[in-house]
Amino acid sequence: MEGLEPAGRWTANERGDAALPPMGWNTWNAFFYDIDEEKVLASAQIMLDSGLAEAGYRYVNLDEGWWSHRRQPDGRMIVNTERFPSAATADGATSFKPFTNHIHAMGLKTGIYTDIGRNTCGQAYGPDDANLPQGSIREREVGLYGHIEQDVALFFEEWGFDYIKVDGCGIRAFGEDSEGVEAGRYRALEPLIDMASIARTDIAQVKSLFTDVAEALAASNRDDDYIFSVCLWGAANVRAWAKEVGNVSRTSNDITPDWTRMLTNFDTTVSRALYAQPHSWNDPDMLFVGQGEFDADHMREARSHFALWAIVNAPLLIGYDLREATDEQLALLGNREIIALNQDPAGHQAVPVYNSEDVQILVKTLANGEKGVAIFNRGLAPIDAVLTAEHLKMNAEKAIVLRDLWNGDMMSFTGEAEMSVEPRETLVFRASGERALTGGIYLSEMPGDVNVAEDGIEYPAGDPTIHRSVIPWTGTRGSGEIPTYAGWGGAQADRTPFGLPLRLDGEVVSSGIGILANSRLEVRNGGHKRFAATVGVDDSASLAGDPVVFSVYIDGELVGQTEPVTLAGGPVPLAADIEGARIVELVARSETSRPFDLPVVWGEARLLR
Repeated sequence: MEGLEPAGRWTANERGDAALPPMGWNTWNAFFYDIDEEKVLASAQIMLDSGLAEAGYRYVNLDEGWWSHRRQPDGRMIVNTERFPSAATADGATSFKPFTNHIHAMGLKTGIYTDIGRNTCGQAYGPDDANLPQGSIREREVGLYGHIEQDVALFFEEWGFDYIKVDGCGIRAFGEDSEGVEAGRYRALEPLIDMASIARTDIAQVKSLFTDVAEALAASNRDDDYIFSVCLWGAANVRAWAKEVGNVSRTSNDITPDWTRMLTNFDTTVSRALYAQPHSWNDPDMLFVGQGEFDADHMREARSHFALWAIVNAPLLIGYDLREATDEQLALLGNREIIALNQDPAGHQAVPVYNSEDVQILVKTLANGEKGVAIFNRGLAPIDAVLTAEHLKMNAEKAIVLRDLWNGDMMSFTGEAEMSVEPRETLVFRASGERALTGGIYLSEMPGDVNVAEDGIEYPAGDPTIHRSVIPWTGTRGSGEIPTYAGWGGAQADRTPFGLPLRLDGEVVSSGIGILANSRLEVRNGGHKRFAATVGVDDSASLAGDPVVFSVYIDGELVGQTEPVTLAGGPVPLAADIEGARIVELVARSETSRPFDLPVVWGEARLLR
């Protein structure tokens, strides 16, 4: 199988200025289409005056609403100069260069929005035409389709932007029977994405279009000083390929300022730690701190929203009119301790070590060896949660010290600690103690250094475990939200691909990688000398007799391999010398042709000094 052949290199994206999750401010949640230069510059100034910029927020990003039209016949994008007067030029060509120069002079960076299709989300779903592109049908075609190289060069080389968000409504919502096309406002573009059917989605073509954008960005930014945000809402099997193409990938449909919608978006990211690495981050959408159920009267919910986004390494993009922000809200957004979890240079997304509908415990390995910890009460009643040394992969016989990142309080425990968590509250700590594994690290502790190159999924399916909230823009019309995020069966840290505890031969395996057979993992080796694991077919498999061969490669060369392993035969040890290797690749091969039936375990997979 071609995808299982060792690459001998790291194949996830390493281009762009996204070694850490991006931080900044975006116009959409604050103003939707109703943006203008005055509002944007005022928000940028508040970022400076409030200390948010010093805390790490550096991007000031425009979303929908900046454009006037696409000039004919040369196709140049024209800025709406009524809203952005500094863009006016004597020849009418318009230029965002004065605007980006202004932002850059403030010590900040700035981003722009577009769509991969001919037309945009606002043109498909906007309530009216007031702030949408004007002119003829072709003048209103402001998306990238047919203009990728032209627009990217304009945005980055001529106008000087630093960040681009590329939406996907233009290849989803403009079929022959769509309202705008039937009304004669837009040309039809056969949809490449069907949100309700992965089989009716042209995954290859969608990936190709976004790859073309990535190539144009690289050509226009020889110094890699850019960020490419892919906004496909988890559709088109984007989880499997966006990490090869972009720097940020939306995992969900749009967030709204509602608690249950926040749960939906969070769930699309929380179990996908192995699909995010430096330069390629999961994105459950922008922050809604400041509005709705996260406003000044709901600061407990706001703190949870912010802390959860931080610990799963989501981009921290403020979506609030900062002119209205209270001191308490600004202090939350500027909490250096919480931000430090998000901006930790190791780049490991937190892993859920305890999961239920009521409470979750998330643990994140930090660059200095400490652990970030979030204990999240999802529900409506207080919960007494127990945090254990095993959750932290620390020595249960030695003292573990916790520092509360909300108030600075210190506490210590041995073995386990019980603490009360109020409804919708998230406790956040830094934990220090003696590691349970001395002289090494488990792969499940270092997801930012693991790339799921092939996850064994032949036919992508929507993940049914994501919280199904009421869709705010449809209410209870129809039958309810269906799973659309095609992540079901993907690799997980310390769990099977279906979220179950790892089990080999009747025994729970506390550390490891759960993945389907016919998969390949790439692991960056930071100076370790040995790889070791206990490998086998997980007890949850339904194909008891199908054999799996586990192989270890270093820099493309085979250094260790098992005989065929079956569920009935039980797990076997596998170890290899990896001294001097840059990339370790772990391959599990099987001849089975039945997807989802053969989960395998790299049990206690670890790198040793």
